Amino acid sequence: MNIARSVSIFTFVLMPALFAVPAQQPLPSVSLPSRGIKLDVTVDTKTGKPVTGLAQQNFTVLDNKSPRPITSFKVMTPAEEPVKVILFVDAVNVPFSMVAYVRDGLAKYLKTNEGKLAHPTAIAVLTDQGAQIDNAFTDNGLALNDSLEHHEIGLRQINRGSEWSGDERLQICLTAFHQLLAYSQTVPGRKIVLWISPGWPLISGPRVDLTSNQQRQIFDTIVSFSTQMRENNVTLYNINPVGVAESLERTDFYEAFVKGVAKPNDAQIGDLGLQVFAIQSGGLALESNSDVAGQIQKCLADVQSWYEIGFDPPPGEKPNEYHHIDVKLDQRDLIARTRDGYYANPQIIETRH
Repeated sequence: MNIARSVSIFTFVLMPALFAVPAQQPLPSVSLPSRGIKLDVTVDTKTGKPVTGLAQQNFTVLDNKSPRPITSFKVMTPAEEPVKVILFVDAVNVPFSMVAYVRDGLAKYLKTNEGKLAHPTAIAVLTDQGAQIDNAFTDNGLALNDSLEHHEIGLRQINRGSEWSGDERLQICLTAFHQLLAYSQTVPGRKIVLWISPGWPLISGPRVDLTSNQQRQIFDTIVSFSTQMRENNVTLYNINPVGVAESLERTDFYEAFVKGVAKPNDAQIGDLGLQVFAIQSGGLALESNSDVAGQIQKCLADVQSWYEIGFDPPPGEKPNEYHHIDVKLDQRDLIARTRDGYYANPQIIETRH
């Protein structure tokens, strides 16, 4: 079986399973009204040091390269808006030999400061049986560490080294991400998801051929996930525990898909990558350091203080119209990071369970 044939089977299996929609009963689309966009903006120096104390006049918001008036501006901290953290342990894609190392890194973070966490935190674990997401948030790191020790993260039938396991692993990951985004809608405030994983299978390349229907399915999934992350105020971070031991080719491959997808016939399976969604949400994809506890702290530095900037988007001319967002600063030595786009007039497929 060649790669193109494997992907063909995989795509038709994935999408109905992901959205739980019977193939013989197509559901009507739901058009979400356009309204003001709010951006959570982190500003760093070029060396990565957070910058606070900026004012509205320091920022310019561009929508598809056109400046938009800023309608609201706030300097935010967790005191103004609650921040909830979800530590997502990916035992499907983390090599089994590294699972204990990841748990040790998490334990180190959770036990820091005598277990007193800066933000209410929950644990989620992904195995080949699916995602287990704890509903209770707590700032008691010692209690979370005890809870993590009781999660079953054992041997699995699907593993990262299996030659033909990419489609099964990606289906598990996307289903879990769909589940996570649905859950995030029930949690108030800003949500920070730290997904500890070397990434999901990208299954893209010159030997992978997709039909126009498959590309449409992928595009619809991108629109759905992107809109849910924005509407539910989710920022995604990817922490790669493999670190410098990861091959350079595998580490950098996702960068080919970071640019937002504007139309279905440009969609590839690689556009559904974990690192891709992380960067597009305004988060980080961290690969060069295997210090799990240290990388968690680096990610959470983003929510010590940030800027909430609102603007009114221009009216979309068609459904699922992609708009690229760029936030510029009047100081060239500073870097603003936020979600990099949105879909105007998103057409989201209504799900049935």
